[in-house]
Amino acid sequence: MAKFYLTTAIDYVNGAPHIGHAYEKILTDIISRHFKKRIDDVFFLSGTDEHGIKIQKTSAAQGITPKELCDQNSAKFQECWKALDVNYDKFIRTTDDYHKSAVQKIFKKLVDKGDIYKNSYKGLYCQGCECFLNEKDLTEDGLCPNHMKKPEEVCEENYFFKLTKYKDAIIKHIKDNPDFIVPSFRANEVLNQLEDIQDISVSRSVSNVTWGVPVLDDAEQVIYVWIDALSNYITALGYDTEENSEEFNKYWPADVHVIGKDILKFHSIYWLALLMALDLPLPKHLLAHGWITIDEAKMSKSLGNVIAPQDILKNFELQNADALRYYMASAAPCGKDGNYSDDDFKEKVNAHLANSMGNLLNRTLSMLVKYFDGEIKAEFKTDAGILNSAKNTIDIVKNHFDNFEIAEAANAIIQLVDTTNKYVTDNAPWTLAKEEKMTECGQVLTTVLDIMCVIASLIEPFCPNIARDMAKQLSFDLDIKYDNLTVDNIKIGKLISKDDIHPIFLRVDSELADKSQKKK
Repeated sequence: MAKFYLTTAIDYVNGAPHIGHAYEKILTDIISRHFKKRIDDVFFLSGTDEHGIKIQKTSAAQGITPKELCDQNSAKFQECWKALDVNYDKFIRTTDDYHKSAVQKIFKKLVDKGDIYKNSYKGLYCQGCECFLNEKDLTEDGLCPNHMKKPEEVCEENYFFKLTKYKDAIIKHIKDNPDFIVPSFRANEVLNQLEDIQDISVSRSVSNVTWGVPVLDDAEQVIYVWIDALSNYITALGYDTEENSEEFNKYWPADVHVIGKDILKFHSIYWLALLMALDLPLPKHLLAHGWITIDEAKMSKSLGNVIAPQDILKNFELQNADALRYYMASAAPCGKDGNYSDDDFKEKVNAHLANSMGNLLNRTLSMLVKYFDGEIKAEFKTDAGILNSAKNTIDIVKNHFDNFEIAEAANAIIQLVDTTNKYVTDNAPWTLAKEEKMTECGQVLTTVLDIMCVIASLIEPFCPNIARDMAKQLSFDLDIKYDNLTVDNIKIGKLISKDDIHPIFLRVDSELADKSQKKK
């Protein structure tokens, strides 16, 4: 592949980021970092969604303008992603002037084409979903199933998009491309939703909503949030209805949109129809991830269990986000729901990052210093058998990422760590040294260190700081692409001194309060 373009959903800035937002951004950043180790041209887009009735009402309640609220909260999201080492290539805000201008042109093009028309409408509107719902979508009590609130009855004249015109084409695309929706079992949900799809409202009357992108040539209407929000994936690249930018021509279509399962409908139906109407290529994949529960309970302000990602870093005194990144990425199989709990977090990162991976590197380097003064000798030949396992793991991890199975990829890496630990135990280099079989001892240590280079490279997308520390102690070039990653990475000569060996990850033994008690 010549390029790889991936996006997150743009977060609604009515509040601050929580661990659910972080899950998606971490997943996407890991995918981005992985593919940067395979190809040269990767473009990662994230951003914030900043229009709509909720922003309008919240800002009014706080006595500030909608733009002031957007500026405050968009900054919070960007600060959070920086703390989590989420390195996007561009961050779009739907209040950016270039985006608003492009959205207006898109809307006008569809009006001129006849795909958007004006009509009076009476329906049930959920402010939480920012969309109109059918009665069949509601619970038995008449509530929105996502927000458990009763939608309000709205009657107004709006513009409508001819979604029904593209129904058959969307169905055909989903059926003809079984890998389009990931995981594939969600495709049936979308096909069921398509059965009785209707044209959708794509504007709101300014009598009800003023905070939005104005419709050109109609001062009484603002463009409804979904056309505004979904278009960010192309406006960020410089899409224009008249002449596209070089960047757009280079990166579109997207290789994957990473989104939550709750907005799959909008991406798999509304977004595809809009792209078809604009005569644009369709994205290659939609990765619909699951939700993150807290101690097996759904996050809820009323339950008081909404967790800010930075609070986890602070509470556990983590110097960087690697442990949280690893934990979140491995929290759930592809597309399934995951769970966060403090106890599980401590147990998992201690077991995998400190005890298994960290201790393996630390003790192997320590033995190299103890027995050989930190030197790799020419006669230390590596074990081809276990090195082949390491080489196979590279292919396994690449295959998992090709299918967006991020947790499964993490498990494959840790399985290689466990296999290597068993190799050390089975071959007992300390016993070989005691028996003065120094060449055999050196061969075992060199083999393990060679595999640790592979592990450092594979774990880097998950744990960039830990990987850099590993690579430094191994004198290994972490920038090597996976296609050039060999099983002959350790160079002959002096590798490390005793003073340069240190743990790559310190155990998370207790929460901050407990640590304070221990210090007394």
